[in-house]
Amino acid sequence: MSPANYSYQPGDKGFSRQDRVKKALMKEIGEALATDIKHPLLDHQIISITDIDLSKDFSFAKVYLSFLTQPNTDKTPLLEVIQESAPKLQGIIGRRLKLRNTTKLSFYADDSLERGNRVNDLLKKIAQENEPPETATD
Repeated sequence: MSPANYSYQPGDKGFSRQDRVKKALMKEIGEALATDIKHPLLDHQIISITDIDLSKDFSFAKVYLSFLTQPNTDKTPLLEVIQESAPKLQGIIGRRLKLRNTTKLSFYADDSLERGNRVNDLLKKIAQENEPPETATD
């Protein structure tokens, strides 16, 4: 099966067409970001597609991205570069996937991993504060 051919396969039972299109979009957007979008801000960046909210007719997709950067780094410039590249990405996706209409892409930062890490750090701090002090034994 070629990468652009995402037709139904017998092993796909239990997955809706929307799930298959979402998976195909994630794969193709990821590949296009890695190979086709050239910008100095994106060089040496690790970008992960964490989720896609896809409309029922596949005409709109909210793409959630996670950036592996230093903590407290402003991701706005990275997101702006990718959002400016949306028309080019849409053209690439439209050529690779055999959909009736090209999906309009909009990009959002997903900071759930960072929030999760902060919660874990807080929980560890609380656990350390609640530990009984060690007593010295003679």
